[in-house]
Amino acid sequence: MAKKNFDSEFCGSLPLHNINQIQPHGYLLVLDQQTLDIIQVSENIEELMGINVIDLVNTSFIEYISTEQSEILLSKFKPGFSEKIPLSFNITCNGKLRQPHALVQAKNNYLILELEHIKEHKERFFTDVFQEIKYAMAAIENAGSVQEACEIAIYEIKQLSGFDGIMMYRFDSDWNGTVIAEQKIAGMESYLGNTFPASDIPKQARALYLKNPYRLIPNRVYTPVKLYPVINPVTHTFIDLSDCNLRSVAAVHLEYLKNMKVMASMSVRVIKDGQLWGLIACHHVTPKYLSYELCSVIELLSSVISNKISGIYNQEEFDKAAYLHQQKAALIEQVYTEQDIAKGILNMEKPNLLAMFNATGAAVINDGQFDTLGNTPGLHYLEDLTLWLEGKKINSVFESSNLASLYDDAADYADIASGILVIPINGDKGNFILCFRPEIIQTIKWGGDPNQAINFEKNGKAYHPRNSFKLWQQMVKQIAAPWTPQELAAAEMFRSFAFEFQTKQLYN
Repeated sequence: MAKKNFDSEFCGSLPLHNINQIQPHGYLLVLDQQTLDIIQVSENIEELMGINVIDLVNTSFIEYISTEQSEILLSKFKPGFSEKIPLSFNITCNGKLRQPHALVQAKNNYLILELEHIKEHKERFFTDVFQEIKYAMAAIENAGSVQEACEIAIYEIKQLSGFDGIMMYRFDSDWNGTVIAEQKIAGMESYLGNTFPASDIPKQARALYLKNPYRLIPNRVYTPVKLYPVINPVTHTFIDLSDCNLRSVAAVHLEYLKNMKVMASMSVRVIKDGQLWGLIACHHVTPKYLSYELCSVIELLSSVISNKISGIYNQEEFDKAAYLHQQKAALIEQVYTEQDIAKGILNMEKPNLLAMFNATGAAVINDGQFDTLGNTPGLHYLEDLTLWLEGKKINSVFESSNLASLYDDAADYADIASGILVIPINGDKGNFILCFRPEIIQTIKWGGDPNQAINFEKNGKAYHPRNSFKLWQQMVKQIAAPWTPQELAAAEMFRSFAFEFQTKQLYN
């Protein structure tokens, strides 16, 4: 079976930013940026402030907080300031003092305050919090590999958070997520080694993790809280809650959690080079609320693990680039010594083209002559492949890890040449340097049938996630190990050398 992309255009097009409701474990205030007048609130705000929603809207937030806090809101949160900043408020309403924590962010012409009501106020100092995470940070930093760093991270997060189960997903190039590390209590189903289709966390949901470090759902069984008024009076549309932690959750995701037999969840991003690399998925079999402070600790650890993973990969990439540079220089020297490209790079002893590009076969096609090293397709296959490449007018490095998906005849020799790296010497004349990699037959262990990720009802409108995460195996063929960016860069540099060398040969 060929590899299939399971990302979902349908799920990815859901307008998640227009979910105009919040979860009930917090409160939302929307303030005019210039006057701090309250222009929109969540309908549960009376629980916190003791004032009816209708009576609260259009009053000034300045009436309820100190002058110092008002000045902070007016001076610090200017248009263009995109960070979410934590603040603590002393709110006085009807003679009663409330001391909620808040996350404040500035939008165009208004501020959004996400409030967390602290029932038992307990002052804690930075050193108290830092002590809880110092060992975890040190353990992650001392990890010698990505796998070890991930295993340490989820262990430490489980100890700090108390979640019943924690998993580390790593995304592949098609955005499927494989569980590479796991910590769970007895009785919870293990998904270690299983892969979940990209449609489980579709494109639009993945994009939100670049805005929000984490997503907390304390209780999947909740009644969403509406905003009042429904339409934001500044934008005259639904308010954009995409980067709000309190934003309500799409019904299909709540049903997904139900099918996983969990009541609470928290998803924490892992970033590499500014892109989403993976997610830390935390699950609890009963409702579980985490304070903003604890969420911030986990957010900090996600940054530590992100930096560690990036550092390990960057070192590996540096080492790989250095190795390729060394090999390229050695091959160029051999070409000059032999005064022949094929003889210089296809010798039986290292260094040779196979060692440089971690290939199992290579060929040089130059003016109708075919020279090979290692396992390559037969001569008639190479002749046909050369004609196909020549027809594609390839003048820069070309690669594929699934040649049969582009060139049907390649299916006949997928076992030795599913991967191809093409370095054109002169593509218009059919002169190429080719490297081959064999197929790697994979058995993917899916967490449920990925073909059943979304199921529509007969009306074609209502839909549900798959209701089973039982192991579903898929065998994938005709896929080779991918060519890395460092290999492609080295191939392009070698292409320039080969073209110049041949040109000089023609004029000498």
